[in-house]
Amino acid sequence: MVETIKIKYLPGAARMEKVEKGDWIDCFDYEDVTLKAGERAYINLGFSCQLPEGYEAILVPRSSTFKRWGVLQTNSIGVIDSTYCGNDDIWMMPVLSTRNITIPKGTRLCQFRIQKVQPNIGFLEVEDLGNEQRGGLGSTGA
Repeated sequence: MVETIKIKYLPGAARMEKVEKGDWIDCFDYEDVTLKAGERAYINLGFSCQLPEGYEAILVPRSSTFKRWGVLQTNSIGVIDSTYCGNDDIWMMPVLSTRNITIPKGTRLCQFRIQKVQPNIGFLEVEDLGNEQRGGLGSTGA
């Protein structure tokens, strides 16, 4: 089954496509971005969209983004829920620049994938989980 995302591009925005290698979709900056070291910005990705019902999107930097451009996504990951779907709900990447840079329009800075939203959950309070101990935080593979 193919899930469909309705997408509205801003004029002149780069078009995204699903490639055969990998599951993530590259996003492009919509305009040239000039930042000084320590400066923050929202980088316009040039589109708004409507996700399929029951899905949300996760937006993260590409693995080469920091190496090439010295920018960090300030919220670690972006979570876009299905209600962010209006014509003016433009996707953006919040960044902090670690050096003076100019990123040209059309640069692949980040990527996204969709995933099913979390199902309804409840919590059951217990006195003992009844599981083997792993040794505490940071103990795996010691």
